[in-house]
Amino acid sequence: MTTLRLDRLSALLEGLAPRVWLTDAPQGFALHILVHSLSNDKPLDVSGMSLLVCPPHTSADELAQAQREGHTRWMSFEVALEGPVAPIFLSDFVAPLQIDLASADASLAQIVRLIAGEMSVTRCGQPLLMNRAGDILLIGLLRHLVSQPQKTTGLFSALANPRIAKTLVAMHADASKPWSLEALADEAGMSRTTYVNQFKSLMQVSPGKYLENLRLALAQRLVSHGMGLKQVAQKTGYASASTLSRAMSRTAV
Repeated sequence: MTTLRLDRLSALLEGLAPRVWLTDAPQGFALHILVHSLSNDKPLDVSGMSLLVCPPHTSADELAQAQREGHTRWMSFEVALEGPVAPIFLSDFVAPLQIDLASADASLAQIVRLIAGEMSVTRCGQPLLMNRAGDILLIGLLRHLVSQPQKTTGLFSALANPRIAKTLVAMHADASKPWSLEALADEAGMSRTTYVNQFKSLMQVSPGKYLENLRLALAQRLVSHGMGLKQVAQKTGYASASTLSRAMSRTAV
C-alpha cells in the first residue's frame, strides 16, 4: 500500500497568491540573498551565503542591523502576497530573519546555488529564468520554515506537525466546506479535545476561529474584486449574505 505524502504548501501558496520579482529596492515583504564578499575573480561560495527575510516596512536601519558583519546584499526579491492567507502568513514575521544556507533545508540551498550558477555566466533564456527564480526561492523558503520552524507557535510550527498540518491543508484547500470540530479532529486522527488543545497551543487560536478568520479574509478579497455578497457567501461557507455582511461589519468596527 502506497502512503501519499502530505503536501503542506500547495494549498498555502494558492491562498497566498504570491507575485515575486527581482528588484534593487524592495518596498514590501522581501528576500535578500547575502554573500560574504563579491569578487569578479572568484565564483560565489554558496556555503557562505545567507537568505535575509524581511517583513514589510523593514527600515533601512533594521535591514543594515540584520545583516551580519561581513555580509553584502547581492540580490533582492520583492514578494507581493495577494491571497486571503497573507495576513496569517505575515504574522509569523515580526522581525528580519537570517538563514545561513550552510545549515538550511537542502532544497533552499540548492535553489540559491542554481541562481548563483545562472548569474555566473550569460546564457540563453537567462532573463526569463531569473523572472521565475523568485517564485522558486519563495517555495524553498517555505520548505525550510516547515522543516525548521523558527518558533514554537505559529503557522509553520503547526505545518511541521503532521496531524495538525492535515487539517490546515484541508481548510486552506476548501474553506467553504462545512467543517465541524469532529470532522477536523477526524482528519487529524485525534480526539476532539486533544485536537482542539494541540491546535490552539500551536496557532494561538481555536480551529473554529482560524477557519472563521480564513473565510472572512477570503470573502473580503472576493468582495474587493467586485463579487456580490450572495455569491461570496456561497463560495466561503457563510449561511447567507446577511450573515457575511454582519461578520464583515464586526471586523470594520
